[in-house]
Amino acid sequence: MQTLVIVESPAKAKTIEKYLGSGYTVKASVGHVRDLPKSNKNAIDIEHGFVPNYEVVAKKEEVIRDLKKEVKKADEVILATDPDREGEAIAWHLMEALALPEKTTKRVAFNEITKDAVLDAVQHPRTIDQNLRKAQEARRVLDRLVGYDLSGLIWKKVRYGLSAGRVQSPALRILMEREREIRAFVPEDYWVLEADVKHKKDVFTTTCSKNPKDEKEAERIVQFAQKGSWEVVDIKETKQKRAPRPPFTTSTLQQAASTRLGFSPSRTMAVAQKLYEAGHITYMRTDSQTLSNTALGMIGKAIESNYGKDFLEIKKYKTKAKGAQEAHEAIRPSNPSKRTAGNGSDQKRLYDLIWRRTVASQMKSAQVAKTKVVTNVAKGDIPDFTVNGSRVLFDGWLKADPAAKGEDVQLPVLAKGDALEFLEVRSDAKQTTPPNRYTEAGLVKELEKSGIGRPSTYASIMKNLVDRGYVEKVGKTLFPTDTGDVVSSFLEKYFANYISNSFTADMENNFDAIAVGKKEYAKTLKDFYTGFSKDVTSKDDIEKLTNLGPAPKEFTCPKCKATMEYKLGRGGKFMSCTKYPDCDGARTNAGDVVDPDMPIGEYPETGEPIFVLNGRFGPYVQVGDPKNAKGKGKKEKPKRASLPKDKDPNEVTLEDALKYLSLPRELGVHPETGEMITASVGRFGPFVVHQKDFRSLKTDDVYTVDLKRALEIFAEPKKTRARKVAKKKKK
Repeated sequence: MQTLVIVESPAKAKTIEKYLGSGYTVKASVGHVRDLPKSNKNAIDIEHGFVPNYEVVAKKEEVIRDLKKEVKKADEVILATDPDREGEAIAWHLMEALALPEKTTKRVAFNEITKDAVLDAVQHPRTIDQNLRKAQEARRVLDRLVGYDLSGLIWKKVRYGLSAGRVQSPALRILMEREREIRAFVPEDYWVLEADVKHKKDVFTTTCSKNPKDEKEAERIVQFAQKGSWEVVDIKETKQKRAPRPPFTTSTLQQAASTRLGFSPSRTMAVAQKLYEAGHITYMRTDSQTLSNTALGMIGKAIESNYGKDFLEIKKYKTKAKGAQEAHEAIRPSNPSKRTAGNGSDQKRLYDLIWRRTVASQMKSAQVAKTKVVTNVAKGDIPDFTVNGSRVLFDGWLKADPAAKGEDVQLPVLAKGDALEFLEVRSDAKQTTPPNRYTEAGLVKELEKSGIGRPSTYASIMKNLVDRGYVEKVGKTLFPTDTGDVVSSFLEKYFANYISNSFTADMENNFDAIAVGKKEYAKTLKDFYTGFSKDVTSKDDIEKLTNLGPAPKEFTCPKCKATMEYKLGRGGKFMSCTKYPDCDGARTNAGDVVDPDMPIGEYPETGEPIFVLNGRFGPYVQVGDPKNAKGKGKKEKPKRASLPKDKDPNEVTLEDALKYLSLPRELGVHPETGEMITASVGRFGPFVVHQKDFRSLKTDDVYTVDLKRALEIFAEPKKTRARKVAKKKKK
């Protein structure tokens, strides 16, 4: 008897075929095989119950043909796609595309790709869960309807080519709300006072417990501190327990990988997918914190083997995420006795993170001693100066995850009333700072807390915001762009209900209800779309919204001298006359007169227009129309080059632009290594580079430097920056 097993990825197919052995052929669908057509026309039959008209995904015709051939050879077919709604939908689409009879087609799912799990699943097949796949279909159809209708309106009222999404838009709103807080923030002055004191041979630093907001008060404290006799006023020591954290869910894994490893959510999920397919970890899309009894037994043995029985303490965690589904376990190693796993640095590092978190979750609490030493001038009329110290009394779970410990601050042995030798006092003027912008990890945490989206959507939300030009990622921080500002402002003004936390979370709950058969697909969509469609239609007559607020009063219209306002144009943010369209006067952000939509010429290699644009990091030239530059993959990003700092954007000629766009320049190969030498401009100025050896160009022109001169530069000894070691001055 020959059995055909269909999974999603080729890597997964190879692993499973090895476990199943003879009599089984395992093939991959390589993800989705059918989807809604790209054009919304006829994609969904709204009148007859929101029936989607699926079509085979581009480039999947050959996959379908090959699978049909395998189906003819097989006595039975098993669909073994991922154990979630998306996987259930893929299994159903395969059944439809391959014309498999629903009653006899078998469906299996496993949370981990281990031999035992796979063999057990094959022995206990089921039919496709229609409620699960309808829940996925409801989300897909609703997202298309919302995105298509809102995007169409935004094209008319904001700018052609922009888009809006049901889950993406609330995420953008969250970022913009924080951005407005930052803009409205008014800093306040305060002073931080620190004093160095000495007890016997030990020197330590104490900090004023109250930050004065007045410079005179700060000076008074400094003068008092310098004259008085210092002593230990009080010592407070408390013992605390630090409980371990639960094992990873998708959300917490993305947050930890961002903080600890510097991974973006999409990178984390891609690496986790590889670990799952290779059988190293359990399924990585889950919001459950639970662990099976079998897993707990294996984890317990790993703890005893690595740390001893004294550290073991089995715990059961209850999932707290809104709308969490308990169908899966938390993310854990498939075999906790395996200390390392994975191919390449990324996989090994992520596996190590998962292993430590999983094992630590079943270990005893750490015991920590916290010490607070209060110091002051004897009989002083100034606030106390304090210093906090800590030491670990019992490592507990920190033994498995020492990076979570932090640094111990060791203090000398002190007693209340001990005299202290005063050494120095410092007064640093500071200002209060606005709240931080969100990082990807912070936004994931906020989305989860608000019930927006589900584990499988977080990475795609981040990617969409960046790809569509609504957000720029600088390091780990997310900066809303001018385009993101306008789009979010438009949606908040006219569709506030549909992008609120509560509404978005309620829709997720509706999908969950469909998944368990408590709500009907067509009625749920009709209840939402009837009102939503009317709301969209009612906005056809509203004014076009590209306004970003008033410009500074010193910038007046170059034509009629009226006040100016910021607007969003095709090339970015610019100033427009408030009397537009009666007056079309415009300026750049720097105040220069400009036509923001006109290219300065064509790029000879492609014939595309070249624009002078203004970005977060200053003016630059770009090949290609800005409205068509969003949403491209990494390999298709438009060619760009920054302008020199002393170059006026309004004076850039086509010749200048082509010169700037010529970087990076390949000068030729190094005769000794055969590796290319390149000239370019970076954060610290112009340079030449060979095999990661960067040399700054101090006098040479980056646009004309040749291979001969570059070889001379590399032949010179590399200059290193001397490090200054600051010695503490003793008084």
